[in-house]
Amino acid sequence: MPGSSPAPRTAPSPGSPPPGVSERFWALLCAEPLAGKDVLDVGTGAGRLALALAPYCRRVVGLDRDAAALAEARRRAAAARLTNVEFIERDAEAGDNYFEIAPEWENPGLIVAHLCVSDQIIEHSSRSLRPGQALALVAFHTDQWRETGRPSRFAYDEERMRRALSECGFVVQHLEVEREVQQFGSVEEALASAIGLEEKWRSDGRWFRYIKFLEEGGRTLTRAHVIAKARRA
Repeated sequence: MPGSSPAPRTAPSPGSPPPGVSERFWALLCAEPLAGKDVLDVGTGAGRLALALAPYCRRVVGLDRDAAALAEARRRAAAARLTNVEFIERDAEAGDNYFEIAPEWENPGLIVAHLCVSDQIIEHSSRSLRPGQALALVAFHTDQWRETGRPSRFAYDEERMRRALSECGFVVQHLEVEREVQQFGSVEEALASAIGLEEKWRSDGRWFRYIKFLEEGGRTLTRAHVIAKARRA
């Protein structure tokens, strides 16, 4: 089991989000009183958020089913000499709540889910938080990569997100959409921007639909996320 870290600082700095995390979402996390609390990072991956939050919490537990990503997260934690963060290889949608899935998470203060959101994860969070405690999340919006003609099955629009949170006993405190539409001057430029997505998109047909969109004169690629923070009623 990890040992104790030095006394946590009072709050993270709103102006310094970790790479790949929006300033707006980071500010929502910074507003939470985390000292002395445990944070659960659902879908932690290589630990980007968990490692950034660890200096301000009693403890952070990162949950993911990707063993390779968790190995990298543990390597980064060791390099940063963070002793109050633990990474658990488990399916975030298994079981009935996060006390069952991650008993290492002992003193809940906040659940975060960054681009790892589903109705089941919201339900688990509801069963795992006490009244007044928060779930903060970033999910794909239905406009994410709209040019491919196929939204992710894990994508939410504002109405669906608000409904999912409300039905699980959360009071929504903040909900917004961050949207970026890239404009390209040519087909080649558009394809170069999406090259890292080609393999994934080819497997489900989105690559061919994006090619068709470009052939018909389209020159954009949309990235859109729903950001929300809700408190257990």
